[in-house]
Amino acid sequence: MLPRVTEGSLGVAVVGFGWMGRVHTQAYARVAHHFADVPGVRLVSVADDVPGRAQAAANRYGFGKSTETWRDLVDDPEVEAVSITVPNFLHREIGAAFAEAGKHIWIEKPVGLSADDARAIVGDVQVTVGFNYRNAPAVERAKDIIASGEIGDVTHARFRFLSDYAAHPDGALSWRFERARGGNGVLGDLGAHGVDLVRYLLGEIDSLVADTAIFIPERPRPARATAGHERGSGEPGPVENEDYFGSLLRMANGARVTLDCSRVAVGEQNSYGFEIHGTKGALYWDFRRMGELGVAGGGDYQDEAVKVRFVLPGDGDFGAFQPGAGIPMGYDDLKVIEAARFLRSIAEGKPYGATLKDAIRSAEALDAMERSAQTGAWVKLQNK
Repeated sequence: MLPRVTEGSLGVAVVGFGWMGRVHTQAYARVAHHFADVPGVRLVSVADDVPGRAQAAANRYGFGKSTETWRDLVDDPEVEAVSITVPNFLHREIGAAFAEAGKHIWIEKPVGLSADDARAIVGDVQVTVGFNYRNAPAVERAKDIIASGEIGDVTHARFRFLSDYAAHPDGALSWRFERARGGNGVLGDLGAHGVDLVRYLLGEIDSLVADTAIFIPERPRPARATAGHERGSGEPGPVENEDYFGSLLRMANGARVTLDCSRVAVGEQNSYGFEIHGTKGALYWDFRRMGELGVAGGGDYQDEAVKVRFVLPGDGDFGAFQPGAGIPMGYDDLKVIEAARFLRSIAEGKPYGATLKDAIRSAEALDAMERSAQTGAWVKLQNK
């Protein structure tokens, strides 16, 4: 039996109050403004082990209480659902504990350091995973266009997740760059999103080959607890995980896909998107122009023009935010959509949006990329 939802509102907690913890909290606060058919929420508690951070969050955002120990929330009867926005190496322990305790979970990707970590979160609860880019209305429109056959059968595609957040050589050697705490580096950070977007639009991956690289081998250690991507000032230490990877994917439907991800791409600020080519047309999307979808097609095949289509209120959840085309949405809006789907999953007892299964599938592909980079060989995915 699923955990009971308190009549009137759902008691939620947030574990980890860095940038993403704040994003989740603000999404909870806004969700009722955009979606009338989901449960209301009460901000019960916030946990963060950095001294003073949880109390400051409670004071600013209206949590009923705060703690420096996330375990205090596991047996709290007021907490019915929890956002887990801590570093990757903590996902497994914290996620498994809350799932066993019967708390519904909204957890950030990649859900641990490996597929085994994601599989360890077991319980009769709803689990929503933070693959927010699939929530963009233009992406959902692209999915509908592909399914309709408007661009024919997909033949090949290019997906990219390029960022400069770690491009500065003096960027602090935070947990993100350690194998034990940050896992496989850019694979788990940006690659997890890339794999999910590929799967969401094009289906399952049959097999893959990959290459990885570390381009900045040392970084200065941080002088204190870091928030975001700060400069370091301490002694240099080794970067243990990947700055870059490139992968060639063979899809189960026969399409070929390249996935290119970097955290050290100078000149690229959140350059995320795709180009998808079919037998009759093509689709183009850039996250930085989130409300636009480039579409080529019309029956001439050769010399086809690319037309820009603005998303409309009928595309995905765009209508919950704006009344007409051409009015931009932002990153935080995608997390409001995610929050709404999480809450709807709890209310109806069935999943909406990205699930734990999606996180496991993504992690299996990333694990396979690591093996391929080590051996140089193609790796076949099981997809069981």
